[in-house]
Amino acid sequence: MLRTRTFAAVTAAAAAGVLLLPSQAQAAGSVHLYKIYYDSPGTDNRSTASLNAEYVQIRNTTGAGVNLRGWTVTDAANHKYTFGNFVLGKGKIVTVHTGRGTNTAAHVYQNRGAYVWNNDRDTATLRKSNGTRVGVCSYNSTRYDYKWC
Repeated sequence: MLRTRTFAAVTAAAAAGVLLLPSQAQAAGSVHLYKIYYDSPGTDNRSTASLNAEYVQIRNTTGAGVNLRGWTVTDAANHKYTFGNFVLGKGKIVTVHTGRGTNTAAHVYQNRGAYVWNNDRDTATLRKSNGTRVGVCSYNSTRYDYKWC
């Protein structure tokens, strides 16, 4: 009787584990748009703090660092940010701020003096250096200030 219960428990656990396994695409991971914070808090006064509160995040869910050199992030009006030699570590997120600042492993700056992301609707596109589109994230709302991609 004990053997039968143990076998049933192991079988149930194995079946549950199989159901929880990621799909092949998830298992491999990706570099993708993660979040757009398109309406910075407070008054849009073009201050560095306000411009930097507007950003796009890119996430690496692969098992290795990925060099984003030459990759671009654009909006619908074709405002473009191009990465220099930047390695996004495995499991890491980089925040691409609109304003000015000093680049780090987690934050890069477009060094713009004006906003990029419209407060009501826009589309972010992430492309590899060869032009291949990696992802698109659109929003159409003034109800929220950000969009999870």
